[in-house]
Amino acid sequence: MTRATSIVLAVLGFFEIATLAVLLTNLATVHERALTRVVGPVHGAIYLVVVLMVLLIPKLGWRTRVLGVVPVIGAALAVWRGTTSKSPPAT
Repeated sequence: MTRATSIVLAVLGFFEIATLAVLLTNLATVHERALTRVVGPVHGAIYLVVVLMVLLIPKLGWRTRVLGVVPVIGAALAVWRGTTSKSPPAT
């Protein structure tokens, strides 16, 4: 996984967790329907982008792909696994 890909996945992971926090806070407090209508689809779209990225990144191990599909923390797990896995030596 390249550095740029790791950064994009990390940013998407942050926004996925942030949107979930907004949704849960809204649910626990005022339950504003307009906020839910806006943030809910944004959260879902971010999750789908993370899943597509993890599935389409070339030379990514199957374990990292499986971890990347986990909701909410998948992007963080994929970045962690992608940066800690052994890469082939440069020639």
